[in-house]
Amino acid sequence: MTPKSDISLFIVTLLLLLLTLFSFLSNASAKEPLSKSSSPFKFIEHLKGCHKGDRVKGINELKKYLHKFGYLNYKNHVHFDTDDFDELLEEAIKTYQLNFHLKATGVLDDKTVSKMMMPRCGMPDIINFSSSMRSTRINRGSIHINSVHYSFPDGNPKWSSAKFNLTYGFLASTPSQAMGPVAKAFATWAKNTHFKFSKAQSGSADLKISFERRAHGDQYPFNGPGGELAHAFYPPDGRLHYDAEESWSAGPKPGTYDLESVALHEIGHLLGLGHSSIEGAAMYPIIPEGQSLSLKGDDLQGIKALYG
Repeated sequence: MTPKSDISLFIVTLLLLLLTLFSFLSNASAKEPLSKSSSPFKFIEHLKGCHKGDRVKGINELKKYLHKFGYLNYKNHVHFDTDDFDELLEEAIKTYQLNFHLKATGVLDDKTVSKMMMPRCGMPDIINFSSSMRSTRINRGSIHINSVHYSFPDGNPKWSSAKFNLTYGFLASTPSQAMGPVAKAFATWAKNTHFKFSKAQSGSADLKISFERRAHGDQYPFNGPGGELAHAFYPPDGRLHYDAEESWSAGPKPGTYDLESVALHEIGHLLGLGHSSIEGAAMYPIIPEGQSLSLKGDDLQGIKALYG
């Protein structure tokens, strides 16, 4: 063979090797569940089986987790920073278990740990200890079961009757491929409510969508892939933030999170809905990878109850 033929053969072989490697890496990343490999909530797995009276390293991190999502509030911060599994922590776990239709034992059993480790919305399930996911209600330290499952944040914030025509805009951090799925989610809410949504310049829009990383100036920092996927603020704030570090897709795909489904959930917050304890409802706080969401009866009953 001539030197020129040798060079051509080498280039072809190298290209084939690179294509094979790219295909392997693409398939591997698609099949590897994000929540299992890199979840910021993975520390909870180490606490499986813990119960009142235990002292295990990492329990203080669990207290911070439950505090963030509204289940736990220590007036004495000395207890908050310890690894002691005390009575308040047990009650918080019981409330969490009731919200997610688990056996309310106060023990970190397999099902509870598994649920806590799943990716979710960053908004609290319980706000100021006065509202919940409505499968439970907290009243002076007691737990009561309610018959409805949608919820509203404290004070029932909502848009006035003069603001049923809302505009939305995308900040510069928003990838272009996210805009279509988010617009579809707005269209779904419009089809099922009296709200009308139209796109506008982000500076003048009522609702502003952006992609952010870690601490981003709103006191609700993201915590990396497989943790808190997004959050949105109640009326009349209008901000919706996606975690830019997550693997996003237009449509449900293995190893990614569906942009439209997450928007469907977060738009519910923008309109004034809290979380629902109905698994499969758009307002259920846990958003699994590779799956899509749709509005369910509980979501629509909630928005109707809020706006009439």
